[in-house]
Amino acid sequence: MKTIATLLAVAALTLAANSADAKGCLKGAAVGGVAGHYAGHHGVLGAAAGCLYGRHHAKEEARQKQQQQEQGAHASGEK
Repeated sequence: MKTIATLLAVAALTLAANSADAKGCLKGAAVGGVAGHYAGHHGVLGAAAGCLYGRHHAKEEARQKQQQQEQGAHASGEK
């Protein structure tokens, strides 16, 4: 029963995330769900927290990549 609830929570969080953040959410939810399960049978809570962290991490990486591209364009004299 807990496995079904975990899968439903991961699916709901994945659908709530847009396509750019889905990859981070899925990875985070998988790791968080496993960690939560072994840390006291809180797999759903771990999956939710992992999804949120994965989305945050993916957004940070995208922001850093965009800043690097902008700095490269400014350094070469392009606008």
